[in-house]
Amino acid sequence: MSEVVILITAFAAGIGLGTFYFGGLWLTVKRLPKVRRPALLSMCSFFGRLGIILFGFYLIMDGHWERMIICMIGFLVMRGILTRLWGPGRGKLRA
Repeated sequence: MSEVVILITAFAAGIGLGTFYFGGLWLTVKRLPKVRRPALLSMCSFFGRLGIILFGFYLIMDGHWERMIICMIGFLVMRGILTRLWGPGRGKLRA
């Protein structure tokens, strides 16, 4: 496969990982006031999301640091998008 296609795929995977990570964070924060043990929920959510993200980065990287960088850029792009959508003062996703 062409290296450009691989890098585009790594970028798309980074966007997917970012959506999973920050979407999961958003859902966790929304649930915190309703649970009996918010600290336990926070820690379990953090370590669960972190483990999945690190495993995803490891699979995408496949020994090539360039793929890791491109994947991280996609991850951070998604962070910026979701921060604008769900940021301070915006409790709901806008249509």
